Amino acid sequence: MGVTRTPRSLRSVAVRKSFGSNLDGATGKTVSAVASLIAVASVSTGAQAQQSTLPPVNVDAPKERPRSTAAKPTPEQTRARNALRRAAQRQQAAQAPVANPAPGAPDRNPYADPAAPYKVDHMQASGKFPEKLVDTPRSVTVLSKEVLEDKGATSLKQAILSTAGVTLGTGEGGNAFGDRFFIRGFDARNDIFIDGMRDAGVSVRENFFTEQVEILRGPASSFAGRGTAGGAINIVTKQATTEKSFYNMDTTFGTDQTKRVTLDVNQVVDPTFAIRAVGLFQDAKVAGRDRVTDNRDGAFVATTWKPTDAIKITSNYIHTELTGMPDFGVPYYRPSPTSTSGGPFPDFGVNRNNFYGFVNRDFYRTGQDIGTVNAEVQITPDLMLSNKIRESHSTQNYIGTLPESPTLAAGAPFTAYTLTANPQSRYQATDVFANQTEATYKFNDVAGFKHTLLAGIEYDRERSSIDSYTGLSSEITTGTTPFTGGGSTSGVSVFYPQATDNPFPIPGGLTGKPTKIGIDTTSGYVVDSANYRDLLILNGGFRYDDYNIKTSGFSATGAPGQQSAEFLIPSFNLGLTLKPLPNGSVYVAYATSSNPVGAEFDGTSTAYGGINPTLAGGNAQIFGPEKNKAIELGTKWELFDRHLLVTAALFQTEKENAREAQNVGSVAAATPLGCTYAPVAPATTVSCITAGAAYRIRGIDLGVGGNITDKWSLSGGLVLMQSEVTKSLAPSANIALYPTNVGRPLANIAHQSFSLLSKYQFNDIWELGGQAVYRSQIYGGTLLAANQGTSIPGYWRFDAFTEAKINKNWRLKLAVNNIFDKRYYDALYQSAAPFVLEAPGRAAYLTISARY
Repeated sequence: MGVTRTPRSLRSVAVRKSFGSNLDGATGKTVSAVASLIAVASVSTGAQAQQSTLPPVNVDAPKERPRSTAAKPTPEQTRARNALRRAAQRQQAAQAPVANPAPGAPDRNPYADPAAPYKVDHMQASGKFPEKLVDTPRSVTVLSKEVLEDKGATSLKQAILSTAGVTLGTGEGGNAFGDRFFIRGFDARNDIFIDGMRDAGVSVRENFFTEQVEILRGPASSFAGRGTAGGAINIVTKQATTEKSFYNMDTTFGTDQTKRVTLDVNQVVDPTFAIRAVGLFQDAKVAGRDRVTDNRDGAFVATTWKPTDAIKITSNYIHTELTGMPDFGVPYYRPSPTSTSGGPFPDFGVNRNNFYGFVNRDFYRTGQDIGTVNAEVQITPDLMLSNKIRESHSTQNYIGTLPESPTLAAGAPFTAYTLTANPQSRYQATDVFANQTEATYKFNDVAGFKHTLLAGIEYDRERSSIDSYTGLSSEITTGTTPFTGGGSTSGVSVFYPQATDNPFPIPGGLTGKPTKIGIDTTSGYVVDSANYRDLLILNGGFRYDDYNIKTSGFSATGAPGQQSAEFLIPSFNLGLTLKPLPNGSVYVAYATSSNPVGAEFDGTSTAYGGINPTLAGGNAQIFGPEKNKAIELGTKWELFDRHLLVTAALFQTEKENAREAQNVGSVAAATPLGCTYAPVAPATTVSCITAGAAYRIRGIDLGVGGNITDKWSLSGGLVLMQSEVTKSLAPSANIALYPTNVGRPLANIAHQSFSLLSKYQFNDIWELGGQAVYRSQIYGGTLLAANQGTSIPGYWRFDAFTEAKINKNWRLKLAVNNIFDKRYYDALYQSAAPFVLEAPGRAAYLTISARY
């Protein structure tokens, strides 16, 4: 048999592969394929040689020939080749979907861009929002885990206060410490969700169990249910992962005497089951505020069980308890009842640290216990069923002191101002049962569209009991009545409060006559997203809520009473998205929502959005739902290798049948609750709540999140708004006595707000970052129009941090909040005698972190 010589072209490839060369980036499969080709060629050629009449030809076996020095790559070529290879690997990692945490970072946020964790690509509710954020037709701000850490936000309140477009409200109606936020000018205190289910508990949310915070702007009723006029906030919890076990710890020490420890442990039990446990301990004071404490304890447990590829069951349990000394802020100075030149007393020389409560009586304790189980079954590759069930219990328990009604005796010096210290108390327990069943079906080739269709049924049962402590006269000024340990005390110095350490008896028990609120809601909804070849995306949804509310309670004389109401609430949304390029979109969206009476769930009267159970007949003021409609035009682009998301939107939201508070003259003094306007100056003037007003908010919303380079990260936004009352129920006669609200701005809104978080990584060890936050002036007021006689000034605040990665397991972080010790205020409580919540002063924090 003749010996066949391999052609030179194949031989050179085989020799290079045999020596492990990777100049052309080929894999081992390529080597095997070439070797097989050589073998086939050899056998085939040999067979042909046997049948040939030509004389045999002897061919020398191939010999390795030394490569010339000139054929070796130069050092510059080697560096260039390695740089290209690393760039290709980064691009491949960035484009690949991240279903599980990457090696070396097992606790990575699965919704964020792995190469740019400040940029979140997907929302948690993948069925309701199946497209990436860049293709979702609405404004959404998502604070990833890394953003929350770099902001130093340990609570939802801290995260919101450093986010543009969202402002903080005070605890109107007695809800002194529950989270109360305004999104695009609309009250959203009961529009907070945890993993897509409403968290109706009146509570303060911690961040130790949070993966990310999603802030949806604009009406969201077809997605989320009642309310949600300005938007909704969804807290995404951490999940147990079966990919890898890890053990994390963070310990923080602060100049405000903060001591905080969090432990985060994920244990893979077997390939189908994992459990995650997170613990929290905090003992802290508040910078710039005497006597105020902020202590927290918490535990979080989550499990993931996936017995088969088609079944996934997850569960979690949240327990938090926050305790400390409550802070109702500082008094508000007004030269006269009609003056607009006043402001918080610290702006007029009072020590910003002054505390006006009573340390031997005041306290607060707020807690939450929430248990959730979610089961997902993949019936077919295109159909998935899920059912989520939740039980929760939350409490709000406190006695605090309001610094109200500053007065100055005639001829006395300014430093002789005194105030009235009024007690405020509440014990509110809230229990919620909720069940949410959803089916998600994906189907293609319908006129070229790919559909993601979701249908769901939801039931919520919410119950709350609101009581107060005996011996305390809430929000009532008793003039010069001597202070006896209960009720109000006057004569407390504004400049040098002298009653802080007064002894107090043990507070009395609860009255035993609570106001009880019950809300039952049954909902059905359908949401569809239709994608035409990533060029055109249509989005729409419809929701129908059957809302029932019942209240019961006792009048001041002890007489029982009850009220109830039922509303059938339809809502819908439409969205159209065009994609001129793969990395960008232009969209227009329209949506509606409704606010039924009592939906805020913490008000016991119409003055705070609730129902007074003891007002009979028409005086009960059970109004129809407020109606909201909004339109938004926007664009979104992924820039810098698609690692930076930039958004811009123009929006307008209108509310009809809005509540309005007016001072009304009663025709008959015997019926002061009637809302009849007197044609002449009346003998009696009362505050009356009416419905039928309207207002409008319009503005521009800009956002940015992600990486400009692989070392420079940004997250922030700018929101500019204009608000105006467009309809007011002013009387047709004697408008001088009862002025119209038309044309006035709204209360509790920062019409201009800005935030920007920036971080730069200098090398593998050091990174440096900072944050700038701006809020414009905020007017006080309740329900509708702003009271332009009271306001808190706008401010700039700056924070900074630096972090050092000592090795792969340990890192140190030094953060300074409010670098310039700016004196500013978070919120204004609007009443006949307003007071102001003061923000913390400068504080530095050192955090030691371990990752194993």
